[in-house]
Amino acid sequence: SKGGLVAWEAVSHCSSVILAEGLFDLASLWQAGFRNTTSAIGTNLTPLQFHQLCDRLDRLVYIVFDQDENQAGQRAACQLAQRLMGAGIPARVVQLPAGHDPNSYFVAGATADDFTGCLEESQSS
Repeated sequence: SKGGLVAWEAVSHCSSVILAEGLFDLASLWQAGFRNTTSAIGTNLTPLQFHQLCDRLDRLVYIVFDQDENQAGQRAACQLAQRLMGAGIPARVVQLPAGHDPNSYFVAGATADDFTGCLEESQSS
C-alpha cells in the first residue's frame, strides 16, 4: 500500500502544489525549479493522499498527468480535479503538448518558462 504523497513535508506549506504522476516527472520538475511538486506514484490517490491535498482550503492544486494516447491520464486528472473542487480545493488540469509527460517535455528542451506558461494557461481555462 502506498504511503502519503512524495516529499509532502517539503511542499505542504506551499500555496500551490503541482501533482505529477511519476517520480521522473517529479525529479524533472524539481530540477527545473518547481519545488512545490509532489507525486502519488500513479493517477489513483489513496484516501490519505487526497486528504493531504485538502488540508489547506487556500491551496491551488495543478494536476500534471501523462498525456497518454488513450487519454487515461487526462481522464484521471479531470476526475481528480472535480473531486478536489467538490471538496472546496481549487484545482487545474495542466495540458502539455501531445504525448508528453513533464519529464519528456523537459528532455525535449522545454524551459521552466515554457512550463510556467502551461500552468498559466490551465488557470484561464
